[in-house]
Amino acid sequence: MTRLPPASDPVTILQQLVRIDSVNPDLVPGAAGEAEIAIWCSEWLRQQGFDVTVLEQTPGRPSVVGVKRGTGTGRSLMLNAHLDTVGVAPGAVGPFSGDLRDGRVYGRGAVDTKSGVAAILVAAARASAGELAGDVIVTLVADEEFGSIGTEEVLRSFRADAALVVEPSSLELTTAHRGFAWFELELTGLAAHGSQPELGVDAIWHAGLVLRALDGLQRRLNAAPAHATLGHGAVRVSQIAGGDDAATVAARCVLTVERRMLPGQSPESVETELFALLTALTVEEPQFQFALTRLVARAAFEAEPQWPIVRALTANAQRVLGHPAVTRGEPFWTDAGLILEAGIPCVVFGADGEGLHADIEWADAQSVRALADILEGTITEFCGLTAG
Repeated sequence: MTRLPPASDPVTILQQLVRIDSVNPDLVPGAAGEAEIAIWCSEWLRQQGFDVTVLEQTPGRPSVVGVKRGTGTGRSLMLNAHLDTVGVAPGAVGPFSGDLRDGRVYGRGAVDTKSGVAAILVAAARASAGELAGDVIVTLVADEEFGSIGTEEVLRSFRADAALVVEPSSLELTTAHRGFAWFELELTGLAAHGSQPELGVDAIWHAGLVLRALDGLQRRLNAAPAHATLGHGAVRVSQIAGGDDAATVAARCVLTVERRMLPGQSPESVETELFALLTALTVEEPQFQFALTRLVARAAFEAEPQWPIVRALTANAQRVLGHPAVTRGEPFWTDAGLILEAGIPCVVFGADGEGLHADIEWADAQSVRALADILEGTITEFCGLTAG
């Protein structure tokens, strides 16, 4: 096995991690997945004295949990980052190089979010080397880029008083992000010869009614009061398919509808909203027939500023950065939504870089080191030191 670096420099660890291909096979069939990187992280954590559990309910998709127990008199903290990455462009040169050039580490996953994995490993090892009062729980999960099966599996077995979810955020506190729901909408018409369309029911024409109705819904969403950091919710059609040939009235049309939600809006409430909108179309057009199926739904996330984990992270970010950290919201979803839904207060924070899901990705090395320092201080403050 490759010799593991010491627990001193997160950038050195980041370079090692980027060189391990962990592209999500649900995004790219036949891709490497998380097995190799999970082994690497498991061995590293064991060398630092953590009790390690590998969870793998889905074969080939392991998540790693490393626990360092405190004395039992403090609060427990979960640190969460994902091991998987999106794919690389065909013919990309050195997509897993891990090269350090001009203060940047290059390669797929460098900022999203092997920078987070490296910083968590270093921070947890440093902080737990002392006598912490509370437990440190490192969770390095599979499949965040697709279905989040890793964090779901972790939450079935592990709990904590709070959590830090490490995703790229340019060293700014992400205290809110949108949720999302994907729906399949099937419209049923009646086939007829194209020369006599009056004998049929055109499901594609009915799709046009849906698009018009969704435009109206988006206008209503935009007219509602905006969230302080997330703005407005959104609705759109992301896929559409229908019809058999040029000479036949379409008997079927299927749309995929995406709804991006704000905090306070549940998957159930937006499904009810869509169902009511579609039911109204049956009054406007009596031959309109539909079936609405929810495919995937994840609730939005919002942290409360008075939570102890938010206060601890805010204080340590200011200590390391020398200025108050910016607070922001994200339009995209993270596993923080699942963690909060499980009743664990959490906040999102991570390194600086560019190229998330793009052809060229890099992480700012200095921000990775700062991230590790901030996480270390936050762990120590939140979990507490044993009086001695």
